[in-house]
Amino acid sequence: MLSGKERDRLKVLHEVREGHLTQAEAAGQLGISDREVRRLLVRIAEEGDGGVVHRLRGKASNRRLPGSLRDRALKLVKVKYRDFGPTLACEYLAKKEGLELSKETLRQWMIGEGLRRGRRRPVEEVHTWRPRRSCRGELVQWDTSVHDWLEGRGARLYLVAMIDDATSLAYCKFVERDSTEANLGVLWGYIERWGRPVEFYTDRSSLFSVNRPVVEAADEAVKEELTQIGRALRELGIGWIAAHSPQAKGRIERFFGTAQDRLVKGLRLARASSLEAAQNYLEEEYLPHWNQTFTVLPAGRSDAHRPLRAEHELASIMSLVEERTVTPDYTIRYAGKLYQIARRDIRPGLRGGRVRVEQRLDGSMVVKFRQYPGGRVPGASENPAPGKAHQGADIPPQASAQLDERFPPGEGSSLGSDSAEHDREWVADVFWWLTSVALRAPPVSHQKTKSGHFYIAGIRTFLFCLDRMTCRKVSYTPDAGLFTHVRFE
Repeated sequence: MLSGKERDRLKVLHEVREGHLTQAEAAGQLGISDREVRRLLVRIAEEGDGGVVHRLRGKASNRRLPGSLRDRALKLVKVKYRDFGPTLACEYLAKKEGLELSKETLRQWMIGEGLRRGRRRPVEEVHTWRPRRSCRGELVQWDTSVHDWLEGRGARLYLVAMIDDATSLAYCKFVERDSTEANLGVLWGYIERWGRPVEFYTDRSSLFSVNRPVVEAADEAVKEELTQIGRALRELGIGWIAAHSPQAKGRIERFFGTAQDRLVKGLRLARASSLEAAQNYLEEEYLPHWNQTFTVLPAGRSDAHRPLRAEHELASIMSLVEERTVTPDYTIRYAGKLYQIARRDIRPGLRGGRVRVEQRLDGSMVVKFRQYPGGRVPGASENPAPGKAHQGADIPPQASAQLDERFPPGEGSSLGSDSAEHDREWVADVFWWLTSVALRAPPVSHQKTKSGHFYIAGIRTFLFCLDRMTCRKVSYTPDAGLFTHVRFE
């Protein structure tokens, strides 16, 4: 049976036979040579109109793959790769079985064997894609995929992923739960590997934004609220953009769609059944293959990632941070527990001040106050015993040097000892208590003053009543960090 093209060719050849066209004119219309026109005219004279049919019609191609290869490939697909698509099955056949096939050849074989149904793609709504960012690190999309990654072989896992908008370079980790701590850990790993991107693009999950009702009063001042991740991004100098729909961050959604097909089957073949095994396959096999095969070159050559600076302490930034008020007895309440700040870590202005409590990812807790040297108050003890006295305080070297200069031994010591050295030791002890802002200072007492006891009368001015005859008044100047010593009868 003649095709439409062959019928058109036959009509032109009949015009030549009747003398209406020359062989050269017919060759021009058919796009063939004069010699080919003469051949066709001879075949039509000998065989009739069927002479225009190509001689290879109905014959096997000389480059046809052997039937044994077809049978072997289809057998492997049925046994090991039955739910694989042609493209992914071709990759595994070449990588694991040593069979080099084109995906179209395998697709036709699978359709012919009934392993796959050919279907027409429906006409979708035309959507203009947002162009990629110009350089790497300018925008990174961040999301979590909930899927049965281990297909019931192990615990439920979540895949937290970050993908660069300009290059599709991906970074991801499996976690046991989609929590703030887990996402902070993934952010920590990304920044340590590549640096700080300019902006992150996420959804409006409660991990990234505080979802509160809109304030009705337009003139009411609203304090900006940040989640722990939002605070960490601000401290790192990284911007944040919230997407209004999943389609807006389609690049990472397509990444998850590919992973839910390729990664799941790769984990199945690797027999991964735990978080550690899945993470090893992800880092050693899947991510290197993705970043080598599915990434593109950015329009710009520059890298927008910025290095970490000295003030970016990741252990501190990637923590669960809250503020607490220090009570008059230098304790703070956190997570239902009472913590006592150690005596050696007391600073001026700490009582009644606000401290930063950091619950770090390694389980430790750090308390910071005004970013003092060292930036922390690590000596907080849990549930202190009330009323414990301060005895045996060590005098720091710098305090002893200041004492020798500011508090020379006085005449007629009122401490019940004729030794000037004893007097200097007592003043040194008072100096250390004051610089420590008196950790567990007893409250002001209204009872009659007894000889040899002292009572705190205020926060910055202290009156020490030593006996009935002599008093010493010691005041502290916070700005200068000096003490004035006044002796009176």
